[in-house]
Amino acid sequence: MNEEEVFKKVAAMLAERFDVDVTTITRETNFQTDLSADSIDMVEFELELEDDFGEEIPDEEATKIETVGAVVKYITDHQA
Repeated sequence: MNEEEVFKKVAAMLAERFDVDVTTITRETNFQTDLSADSIDMVEFELELEDDFGEEIPDEEATKIETVGAVVKYITDHQA
C-alpha cells in the first residue's frame, strides 16, 4: 500500500472508532487532543492496526506515535 492508501484506511478506522466524520481527519490530527483518545483507546487502536496491516508495533514505538501522520509513516516504513 502506498502512503495515501494507508492514510485513507487509518482515517476510516479512526472515524468509526471515535465516531467522527472521516473528512475531519488529517495527517496532523492528534489522537489525544483532537480525538480525546486515552491510553486504553490507543492500545485498542494499536491492536486494530496490527490486525489490519499485519505489522506489530512495539510498545516503545507506539508511545511515540501521536498523530495520524506518524502512524501512516510508521506503517509505510515497516511494510513487508
